[in-house]
Amino acid sequence: MKKKLRKLEKYWVLYDVGNSAFALLATTIIPIYFKNMAAAAGIDNADSTAYLSYAISISTLIVAVLGPIFGAVADNKNHKKPLFTFFMMMGVLGCAGLALPKSITLFLAVFVLARVGFSGSLIFYDSMLVDVTEDERMDEVSSQGFAWGYIGSCVPFVLSMGLIFGADAIGISSTAATMIAFAMNAAWWGLVTLPLLKNYKQKFYVETEKCGVGETFMRLGHIFGEIKNDKKVMIFLLAFFFYIDGVYTIIETATSYGKDVGIGDSSLLLALLLTQVVAFPCAILFGKLTKWFETGKLILVCIGAYFCVAVYAFWLDSAWKFWMMATFVGVFQGAIQALSRSYYAKIIPKEKASEYFGVFDIFGKGASFMGTTIMGASTQMFHTSKAGVLAIAAMIMVGFILFCLQHRSVQKSENEGEPFEILPEYKMENAE
Repeated sequence: MKKKLRKLEKYWVLYDVGNSAFALLATTIIPIYFKNMAAAAGIDNADSTAYLSYAISISTLIVAVLGPIFGAVADNKNHKKPLFTFFMMMGVLGCAGLALPKSITLFLAVFVLARVGFSGSLIFYDSMLVDVTEDERMDEVSSQGFAWGYIGSCVPFVLSMGLIFGADAIGISSTAATMIAFAMNAAWWGLVTLPLLKNYKQKFYVETEKCGVGETFMRLGHIFGEIKNDKKVMIFLLAFFFYIDGVYTIIETATSYGKDVGIGDSSLLLALLLTQVVAFPCAILFGKLTKWFETGKLILVCIGAYFCVAVYAFWLDSAWKFWMMATFVGVFQGAIQALSRSYYAKIIPKEKASEYFGVFDIFGKGASFMGTTIMGASTQMFHTSKAGVLAIAAMIMVGFILFCLQHRSVQKSENEGEPFEILPEYKMENAE
């Protein structure tokens, strides 16, 4: 990046540092804690993996349905920050509340609530990207968000691991230590979000006289119509749906899958910590590579890498293989998410960013819903977590092919000098 991150860009990045603590918790300690809770209740590994997958799918479906609606509301003047705050607090309180349930049913209910808050807040957070920076800086700012999110989340995670593994030394049970860890991660998430809440100001918005339910759904219908007629956006979203399915499913089920193939808790946690550490410099690297390589080509590299990960996971049966997979995932995990976010932000109307990111979330969460559902159903049906791996690999390949078509179409349009569709006029407040 030619210049260092500005203050508002840094505050935006800080939210990735905060919410990533929950994201890491949800893919490491929470699955282990839940599966141990389920085992104590007499539930076998296959069923507990399926139940957790279904909980993830339910929370995903809720956000996929509500996301576009709230996104349409958020694009009205001064609406984005309040909605972001509401969902962020739902996530923070849900994370802290995981310490309370004693039954697996209630635990999964609170987990769903926390994930809805977490995922819902990201719709508005992602759309804030157009307000905090410019097009030419988006790739690297977005990458910096994921990069610092990965390394920043390691702080509460390492403290949580130290507390859990050292529980006996300080005279508390591992269960009590895990409960404290939930509260600690929630506090971290809330505190590092404060600078963004204090300084963010919505610059792009839709000028409308009404903000009622009817008006919101009418605008939402127009958005879907616009996307349907905009091939560069529509094909990208279809490609994103398929390839991000593999990314999210691998992230969300890696710990449960690792336990099912016999990998110990400590190896799982340390390997996934390694993923975060590796992801930090690699996300920044890919952001800088956009100066020399087209963003679309870098995304294709990442999709291809995730296809290899899915195929490799089919033969995963030992701790050292899981460590290799964790390292490889770390190289591409932040890059594919960051570059997809910034790529999309540059091809949509800025004044409708929340609405468009609400639709973006439908495709992302829809993919996650499908992936985790496939994992859950196939695991119960065939009594092995490996059953869904090949289906995930196939979906990633479909995404690769669709993105190739989309990227080739965009390049052809640019080479022939055909401009993209002219975006409608938008209102922008003067930033002081």
